[in-house]
Amino acid sequence: MSTLVKPTVVPEPMAARVTDDTLSVDLADGRTIAVPLGWFPRLLHGTPAERSRYELSYGGVHWPDLDEDIPVEGLLNGCKSGESLTSIQRWLEYRSRGEREPVRTLPLPSEMDEELKKIRAEEL
Repeated sequence: MSTLVKPTVVPEPMAARVTDDTLSVDLADGRTIAVPLGWFPRLLHGTPAERSRYELSYGGVHWPDLDEDIPVEGLLNGCKSGESLTSIQRWLEYRSRGEREPVRTLPLPSEMDEELKKIRAEEL
């Protein structure tokens, strides 16, 4: 009896291509996976130049100009972008003004904040 088992090792991405309607990623094991571009709104709204500038990592593909990271494992599992409509709309608003969306940070817990202040004071 034969049983299909999902591989535990995710193949490394070797190249990526973005057309007007498709994202294709070539994998180290010889496969190419193609998904609808509509799955990833930031890529969909990117210019051809922005789409062509990507970085490969062991786990996926990163588009620095679009602040988009897509893991190979997600592509293999058929996962679309999980970004909310509100987040995409906010990103598009900043983009329309030629600005990058600021990185939001959470406040540190008070004990960590005090420790950080001590470290900074020692550095001065």
